[in-house]
Amino acid sequence: MSEDRSEIPAKRIKPSDKIRCDACPVMCYIAEGGIGACDRYANRNGRIIRCDPLTVLDRRIEQGGEIRPFLKSEWEGDLVGGDDLFVTAVGSGTTYPDYKPAPFIVSREIDGVDFVTVVTEAIFSYCGVKVKIDTDRHIGREGAVVRAQGEAVGLMITSEYGSQMMSLGGVEHLTGGSKSEGRVTCDTLMRLCNRAAVDLTVDGGATVTVQAGHAPIVDGHREERMRVGCGSATIGMFAVQWQGLVDEVVVVDDHITGVVSEHQAGKVLGWPDTGIRINGRRSTPGRYFQVAGPGLGWGGTDITDPLTILGEWNPKKGARPGLTLLMVSTTGEQWGYYVLDDGLVPQPADLPARLKPSVDLIAENCEPALCTVMFMGGAGGSLRSGVTTNPVQLTRSVQALKTRVTVGGADAYVWPGGGITLMADVTGTPDNAFGYVPTPAIVAPLEFTLSRADYQRLGGHDAAVRSIADILEHGGEYGADMRAVSRDKG
Repeated sequence: MSEDRSEIPAKRIKPSDKIRCDACPVMCYIAEGGIGACDRYANRNGRIIRCDPLTVLDRRIEQGGEIRPFLKSEWEGDLVGGDDLFVTAVGSGTTYPDYKPAPFIVSREIDGVDFVTVVTEAIFSYCGVKVKIDTDRHIGREGAVVRAQGEAVGLMITSEYGSQMMSLGGVEHLTGGSKSEGRVTCDTLMRLCNRAAVDLTVDGGATVTVQAGHAPIVDGHREERMRVGCGSATIGMFAVQWQGLVDEVVVVDDHITGVVSEHQAGKVLGWPDTGIRINGRRSTPGRYFQVAGPGLGWGGTDITDPLTILGEWNPKKGARPGLTLLMVSTTGEQWGYYVLDDGLVPQPADLPARLKPSVDLIAENCEPALCTVMFMGGAGGSLRSGVTTNPVQLTRSVQALKTRVTVGGADAYVWPGGGITLMADVTGTPDNAFGYVPTPAIVAPLEFTLSRADYQRLGGHDAAVRSIADILEHGGEYGADMRAVSRDKG
């Protein structure tokens, strides 16, 4: 089941030598020595085998142990505890066409209780990714189409606190559009789930390079910091740092710009009025919406000169020559210091040394900007039959929290409500854990773990249960030459 594709020689074969693979709906005819359209299954000596190794996560590595390659020829038959090893679905094979038990149903004892882990590489047509991009810069309007290689693959969704969000994939893009749209969507999802860098463009917005666990690159600019908070929150956090050192502070933000003299934090501290005026929609004291358009400038706005958000100063409310003003962005990347002249016009001046620590403090409180990719899919009707003869019982067991669901060993969040709709962080999965079939659909490693007693009660394929030691020694359904590799759980 797990031959290394590099060991399969390429050679010219007669059509009669081809055999049919039933691992997915495409049902490729594969010649001896050849590989199917998915690059996952091959014909070796007249048998269909899995090209990639079954992956076993070794928790002992976190405690200083070494990675052990579990090859049948090298395994010495030593007993291993159930807590030590976790057989993932990576490289396991599939249940398709779904009437048969999952490729591996593994028994292991944990704290005196017999547990079963059912593993299968699930074929997902109903799947996608949710992408969180830590940036204050404007990427695109909510609802804007996101494209890869010119094809629509998703859309921008609601902005969250310091992050721009995308929803990519889904059955409508995989199967509901053109062949090219489906192919590109499938390729984009697989690459994102396997933590590769992907270039995306947003209609009417920016070009973004997304890679799970790495900083986003927006229109060629590598993001370094996630904002500390909106302008109002920044005022609330750092007003004390500025008190007595500057007369007015404005924190520029696309969503909520803060003004310390008007803000509740300033009032509680006894901050005097300055007569400042902000060109924006006043929400509550010291909090302003829509001071500028969204963009790649200060605080996610489209401005490069922060003074453009200011109106005329009001001398009747405290404005005076010599009044000092600090303007800063929510990441501390942009700042400016000004002094009002005799005409009450702000003039640029050098930032006093006394204020530099407060600007640095904003930057220090900003977390590193990263991209997060969450695989999301519905574990639907067909693959559940690889776990039990009565699929709804598995759904109910998952919903009752009796069955734990993981994706390549990474914990999955299962949404409330009907079905098994799951979500998992791809950075917690082994390298190249996700594949595809050219229907098109994503292939994701899926594991269900529950007690042996509960497994029997839900109508599981109990006769197919095997120990880890047996799997490592004798291999899988495509022969005893199955190979397994051990990887760090972390």
